[in-house]
Amino acid sequence: MRILKLFIILFVVQLHAQQGGMWIPSMLKGMNESEMQSLGMKMTAQDIYDANNSSLKDAIVHFDGGCTSELISSKGLMLTNHHCGYGEIQSHSTVEHDYLQDGFWAKDLNSELTNPGMVATLIVSIHDVTNTVLEGVSGISSENEKQKKIADNISRLQTSFPKESWQENKIKTFYEGNQYILFVTETFKDIRLVGAPPSSIGKFGSDTDNWVWPRHTGDFSLFRIYANKDNKPAEYSKDNVPYTPKHFLPISLDGVAENDFTMVFGFPGRTQEYLPSFAVEQIVNTLNPAKIELRDAALKVQDGFMRKDQAIKIQYASKFASVANYWKKWIGESQGLKKSNAIKIKQNFEEEFQKRVIKNNKTDEYGSLLADFEKNYKAINDYSLARDYFIETVLRNTELLSVGFRLYQLEQVYNTKGEQAFTDRKENTIKGLESFYKDFNAKVDEKVFEKLIALYGQKSPLVPADLKTMNYNKTTTDIYTMSKLTSYEGLKTLLKGNSKTILKNLNKDLGYKLVKKLADNFYKNIAPKYDELNLETGALQRNYMKAQLELFPEGRFFPDANSTLRITYGQVKGYSPNDAVYYEPVTHLEGVMEKYVPGDYEFDVPTKLIELIKNKDYGQYAENGKMPVCFIATNHTTGGNSGSPAIDANGNLIGLNFDRVWEGTMSDIHYDPSICRNIMVDVRYVLFIIDKYAGAKHLIEEMELVHPKTKTNK
Repeated sequence: MRILKLFIILFVVQLHAQQGGMWIPSMLKGMNESEMQSLGMKMTAQDIYDANNSSLKDAIVHFDGGCTSELISSKGLMLTNHHCGYGEIQSHSTVEHDYLQDGFWAKDLNSELTNPGMVATLIVSIHDVTNTVLEGVSGISSENEKQKKIADNISRLQTSFPKESWQENKIKTFYEGNQYILFVTETFKDIRLVGAPPSSIGKFGSDTDNWVWPRHTGDFSLFRIYANKDNKPAEYSKDNVPYTPKHFLPISLDGVAENDFTMVFGFPGRTQEYLPSFAVEQIVNTLNPAKIELRDAALKVQDGFMRKDQAIKIQYASKFASVANYWKKWIGESQGLKKSNAIKIKQNFEEEFQKRVIKNNKTDEYGSLLADFEKNYKAINDYSLARDYFIETVLRNTELLSVGFRLYQLEQVYNTKGEQAFTDRKENTIKGLESFYKDFNAKVDEKVFEKLIALYGQKSPLVPADLKTMNYNKTTTDIYTMSKLTSYEGLKTLLKGNSKTILKNLNKDLGYKLVKKLADNFYKNIAPKYDELNLETGALQRNYMKAQLELFPEGRFFPDANSTLRITYGQVKGYSPNDAVYYEPVTHLEGVMEKYVPGDYEFDVPTKLIELIKNKDYGQYAENGKMPVCFIATNHTTGGNSGSPAIDANGNLIGLNFDRVWEGTMSDIHYDPSICRNIMVDVRYVLFIIDKYAGAKHLIEEMELVHPKTKTNK
């Protein structure tokens, strides 16, 4: 921790404002606060994070573990993305009541829809616990033993650190293991769906426009947190009441202009900003191309079925969007890394790094780091590639195989923990897969399987020998004709009887036998060596991070994203993606009509919205007679920032983050302020849809609407 403190002390704030980075909200005082104010922020660091008083952080919610949402009323009303609530909107949908197609708006509290299993987490306080976590670690030479000691320290501290009975302690690592921070959290378990526009608004542009600017998507949905009578987290009960937050975000009606300050506050998932050039080269040339090819094959099959059958479209809508999201992201990421010359930039940095190692007499400590990185990335290449093929084929994109893998894990439970653990896990598996089979279609999955198993067998290293010579067409037909994994009834039949009967039947099933072969191969020939090399690489990365902080005191280092609460700040700005092309930073409803294709599942427009546009019936939400839809800025975001609030200089809500521009998706690995832009739906468009389109004025009345640029409130 001494190195980090020294780094902060030595850091000299640049004369011009810096952008990029995902910063810990409790550590903004100093350099970050000065940068933010030089960009136009009117708040202080304490306005953003205050452990003892209400502050902005009390309005920021980790939404169901994967997205972000924000509290926008005194009655626990939450705003997040349509795509973040998509699974829940889908789960309430039927062919007769298709909320994906028609939208949903609860007319009152009693009409709001429950979502079993959904959670919303708030951060109570943040504490640096580095010294306690690393106590007794420095004298341990074995990396395995070192990690065990750290894990033991974390476990003890999470148990002993003061908290209320309804709260939790969570410790996360930062700066590649050079810093540890504890978060005291509150997790609410009664979350209800309040409103969602139809997909023709909330998902307008769908996969064609995903990761693309200009954008015209009203990507939002509304949920509400419920608590017990004491305003504490509780399981669902009809007696629960809307949660009263410590803080909620006022909503600005004044909009944005070029160079306005913007801050995105949320839970970014994962970045890898400090990888060596060898790792980036492997991602661009080896790993991304393989994953892109596999998902491309799966998506083409699913899309073909979805376009022909409405029931299949509903079944696969959420799954298709999930698969397509990172497929397109990886394509843009690879292109962006090449275009920005990221590998060469990292190589140039490594040259300077090596010079500073020598200049500062640190050769013994850091001199072999880059050579060790190069050796490790060469050694791990085939194992990383084989691992990605297994994950993408077996665990993510072929549903029969993913079910089979859960049953494989069930068999391992029997082998390692015995009969009772097996029985308990079996019952949970049967119950858990009921909803899975509701959205499973064997005909669709059969065609996906046929494409992916061939790619897996032909292109993945380290696969079983007979997979390379397999008749993929015959194997596909045989499995989907004879395996009981193709239906929920078949699954339940397989899991009837005592453990010996079940395991005997499982090991006769063609689908399960293939999964077992692939999983056994993975855990015997791929995972052990990958884990060994990855552990070594992690130790190198930790030392490399420590060295950068030490040898580049003038540097600007932020911790990689790890699904913890962060702020990123910047300004509203257009950009130039290509020669002679410039994109304005704001889009308007006219653009929706320019893209409109009647009946198209991506670019259709609801009749009522067409009427509102034709009549320019925008209410108080328009600007100069035009209805803003989306805007872009230089905020450094990633997955997990979906649903994050875009906040203005005074702490008001101005937008809702939901995407990045395609040319800048490489920002997870290399942030380039010239082309990296995050995409936000303008909050005035959100209000317009709620008010004028849905007629849900009771929701508008819950909110606090303000005019910060004219200092008058409504």
